[in-house]
Amino acid sequence: MSNKQILYNKTPTPSIDPALNTGTFRLNTTPIPQDVPSDKLLVRTHYLSLDPAMRQWLTAKRSYIAPVAPKRNNARPKHCPDPQIGEWVVAGTGWQEYAILGAKEVEKVTLPPGGRPTDAMSVLGMTGLTAYFGMVEVGKPKSGDTVVVSGAAGATGSIAGQIAKIKGAKRVIGLAGSEEKCQFLVKELGFDAAVNYKDAQWKKKLKEVTPEYIDVFFDNTGGEILDACLARAARDSRFVICGAISQYNAAKPQGPTSFMQVIAQRVTIKGFIVFDFVKQYRSALQELASWLVEGKLKRKEHIVLGGLEGAPQGLVDLYAGANTGKMMVEVAPMSEALGPKSKL
Repeated sequence: MSNKQILYNKTPTPSIDPALNTGTFRLNTTPIPQDVPSDKLLVRTHYLSLDPAMRQWLTAKRSYIAPVAPKRNNARPKHCPDPQIGEWVVAGTGWQEYAILGAKEVEKVTLPPGGRPTDAMSVLGMTGLTAYFGMVEVGKPKSGDTVVVSGAAGATGSIAGQIAKIKGAKRVIGLAGSEEKCQFLVKELGFDAAVNYKDAQWKKKLKEVTPEYIDVFFDNTGGEILDACLARAARDSRFVICGAISQYNAAKPQGPTSFMQVIAQRVTIKGFIVFDFVKQYRSALQELASWLVEGKLKRKEHIVLGGLEGAPQGLVDLYAGANTGKMMVEVAPMSEALGPKSKL
């Protein structure tokens, strides 16, 4: 049996080229190890998480993680002791079908009633935690607040907006890239309004749905959207900078021109990283799980089919806004998962 891997081949210039072998990544094949050391685990990949921050991981020189080195996979270790054969785990395997990892490099998946394994990469994983801490700890919405979320139909934005409603915001508005996504936000997730930023009149519509201005802005996009929302900032508003997907592939990233509003309206702008709150993960996950079980929090997945080879194009499509909800690559379907009594 062989193990397919997708390795980092060359630096994007500036956009990712999804062509395998000649583009940003290349396909590699190695044998699956037959003799796994007693202190290691053989992990099979079923789903890969695709995240906007991955573009920064390829080239960022000064960021919260070191840039990925060419010709290598990316891994983000976690910790959970003694997983057993047949148990679901989350791990930084890199883009490959199989990985040899130590027990401290994987995290066992614990699910609430009605949960599914992929929740550990979305609503009950780093995505959900990012939305939770960004909204609860940084944005701090309160009764009477108007909250606006950009990239609101994406993985993090869709959860962040729902959390603002749960926490008592008076009005939650989403910015998304299609009428279909806007309908999803309002009809399925309970947002009070949504604006399609690809509509020629979107800035006018944003003004119409924020008559009392914006108290909390949860930003996933940066660029022109951040600029427009700064122009609508309320006095003492909190701007939560989670991401800037519109700028990741730009040769010259765009900064806000409405920056004087920061002074005039005493705006607080704060960036954050989910790793800032690692000591609070357990309590946050418990609250997220309870909301999920109670039906207060809904999730949606966008699954890229076609195996491991679909990852590069999936990542490009992510930046083009192809997804609604959490984007993942299905490397091997759940139906092929080993049972607890299986032998490798």
